[in-house]
Amino acid sequence: MVVTENNPYIVLGLFAVIVAVGIVLILKLSKDKTRKISSLRLFIQIAAVFGIFMGLLIGPFNVPLFAPLGPSPRDHLLGAEVLGSQFPDGISVPFLACYYPNGRTVTCGLWQLQAYIFPFWDYPRGYQVNYSTSGLEKIAVTLGMLVAACIVFGRSFCGWVCPFGLYQDLLTRLRKSARLRHLSTSVKRNKQLGQVSYIIIAVALLLSVIFASYVIFGFEIVPGTIPGGPEGTEAGIVSNINEPFCLVCPARPLCIAVQVAAGQMNWSYISQIAYGPFWISGFYFTSINVIIFIIVSLLAFAYRRAWCRICPVGGLSALFSTFTPFKQIALTKLEKDEHKCTKCGVCKRVCPTQATDMYEKKGGDVTESRCILCARCVEICPYGDALKLTFAGKTLAKSRNWLEEGKNISEVAS
Repeated sequence: MVVTENNPYIVLGLFAVIVAVGIVLILKLSKDKTRKISSLRLFIQIAAVFGIFMGLLIGPFNVPLFAPLGPSPRDHLLGAEVLGSQFPDGISVPFLACYYPNGRTVTCGLWQLQAYIFPFWDYPRGYQVNYSTSGLEKIAVTLGMLVAACIVFGRSFCGWVCPFGLYQDLLTRLRKSARLRHLSTSVKRNKQLGQVSYIIIAVALLLSVIFASYVIFGFEIVPGTIPGGPEGTEAGIVSNINEPFCLVCPARPLCIAVQVAAGQMNWSYISQIAYGPFWISGFYFTSINVIIFIIVSLLAFAYRRAWCRICPVGGLSALFSTFTPFKQIALTKLEKDEHKCTKCGVCKRVCPTQATDMYEKKGGDVTESRCILCARCVEICPYGDALKLTFAGKTLAKSRNWLEEGKNISEVAS
């Protein structure tokens, strides 16, 4: 059922009821206590895909301006009506989806940071959108929203609602069904991989600044980047290279493919603006991100949550939640009681991103940049209250003593 202007609240209400009932049933009826949190997380991930990322419930839908594209939601911003002339661009949600199929309604914070530097620093027109605020103002709002979301939720976005995280988890389940063991990197190499996300962020933003040199500094570093080109090349160069990270992001082709499969985007429209057999310069697909998507998929099949280890969007959420001063005020945390931990190592074995602080640190807040707060270590820890997932000091989930209940550690950690 597609949400329209006539029935949005009915459908959204029904969806909320279904999700709430599903959560209660999982919590009450799940027999395998060592998989209860994992089952709940999978259900929430799937619900988030339908309700948020793929734009099946959050509108507006069938906007006339984007009619050829399909009913996928485009550019309906929070607060646009309330803020009015003070901030006519409104406030988007910068942590919930890929821009290309969804527009700015729910979008990617890294896309915003790139795009608001170039091409939309001070250029008011682009991608069928009229901007009223300056690039600096838009970036300030984006960073403000990012910081607020990260302080409240940390990297739980990655563990519980990210669509590409769900895709990787499904690949893991497929590997398990084939009875194949996962591969692991060394502790040193995994820590090095964790730094890659910040390198990607730095390179993407640096390239954006170079592209925007004319509007920021008054001189052109890259020829053809003076704003005011023809439609589709608003900044003077082909618009599909304006956001450099988006050229390589593996989530972009996945989100678009799922939207097309769900009937929310018209393949006939997308395919006709993609040039060449390998989409070399298409606005929605590029040969680069399709190839990277395939490579990342193969890696994620072999290594649990392979992309999460270098994902720049995850890096942004970690930056604003697990490093000083944000770590001290973050609300969602993984906590450890050193007196109840026996260093059995099962938490380290089951972590999908190979985080180690919950094992290596003595106690207290053991949340780290690689931790996606999935709580797998909490549900699998065989010692009661040794690990806890907390929010604002309140316990959301805690470990239980599986040894007293006759469970075998090797069985629950498989």
